[in-house]
Amino acid sequence: MSLEAFRKETREWLEASCPQSMRNKSVHFEEAHEVYSTDDAKLWLERAAARGYTAPTWETKYGGAGLDREHAQVLAEEMAAIKALPPATGMGFVMIGPTLLEFGTEEQKLRHLPRITSGEVVWCQGYSEPGAGSDLASLRTRAELKGDHFVLNGQKIWTTGATHADWMFALVRTDPDAPKHQGISFVLLDMHQEGVTVKPIALISGSSPFCETFFDNAIALKEDLVGELNQGWTVGKRLLQYERSGATRAAGSSKKKKPSKPAAPKAPPLARLAKQYAGESNGRINDTALRREVLDQTIQERAMALTARRVVEEQKEAGAPGAATSIFKYVGSTLAKDGAELAARLRGTQGLGWAGPGFNEDELDSSRAFLRDRAVTIYGGTNEVQLNIIAKRVLGLPDG
Repeated sequence: MSLEAFRKETREWLEASCPQSMRNKSVHFEEAHEVYSTDDAKLWLERAAARGYTAPTWETKYGGAGLDREHAQVLAEEMAAIKALPPATGMGFVMIGPTLLEFGTEEQKLRHLPRITSGEVVWCQGYSEPGAGSDLASLRTRAELKGDHFVLNGQKIWTTGATHADWMFALVRTDPDAPKHQGISFVLLDMHQEGVTVKPIALISGSSPFCETFFDNAIALKEDLVGELNQGWTVGKRLLQYERSGATRAAGSSKKKKPSKPAAPKAPPLARLAKQYAGESNGRINDTALRREVLDQTIQERAMALTARRVVEEQKEAGAPGAATSIFKYVGSTLAKDGAELAARLRGTQGLGWAGPGFNEDELDSSRAFLRDRAVTIYGGTNEVQLNIIAKRVLGLPDG
């Protein structure tokens, strides 16, 4: 089908299929479970999954639509045009799905990928441990091979969404005598079994998306070993590159078709906030220092988005992401933290509220965002880790 015909068909399908409640909104991962548990969200998922649009570039035998990059780009543009939320989201699509496509056996792909695209299975990540966060290779969770299965004992921490997850992908130590970057294996395990205990961790922002996960003789089947035994570090690192490339893909898929008539200029969100709370004169923010801060932050955010889009558009063929994804993780997380802090400061004392009649919903959300986004430079790989990767793998600088 031609791109123009596909665009017309897609636009008509979206208008008929995407519920209004799933449009014109954005969702942070901390609130994702609540949003995606509604009846409208389930209906949107069902309709999209039937066409393979939850993972449009995956092959149809895995539950995708089998679209090439150009047609998938059209779908992304038309979804962006109505500001539709993705019909499904989570680690299944961004992390373990692409990793299985690269490293998994055909049997593993056929068993796991269709249940991701249908939304039947939700995944979580078992990487960090107490004492093995940034130094992940120091992990100590043991997995002993016994016949056709592994027996897991140990603890993971900061397992995002574990309370709602059906399956986990995990790095475990299968050879305790090997050097720390060796003797690690990448396994998949069912979370709904005896021997797996999940305890949510309350955060300062008021939510509990992160958890502690304990293994007490939990079972992972040998057929769910991804890659070679004791060679899981390579698989685990690649998965993190898929995770960090998410910002690049999001920016690259946000390009919209140009409207037939030029839209009236609209001030960026931070500028509107500054004018609302700090005042304006002749359309300019009154406070010169605040005006400079807003301008700098807005320019940096726009530059990040344009750079990420350019990277996607210049990539002629789909391929596994590389170490350069750490640049986007580092810059993106820093901008998110700084933006949330600036938005709270622009509101003055109205950006400090936690509850009560003196604050509107946006102001209360701003307070929580300020606290929540302090963590974005830590989870998914700390900024310090990203700088090390950039230095070694991108710039080629020597150790020491």
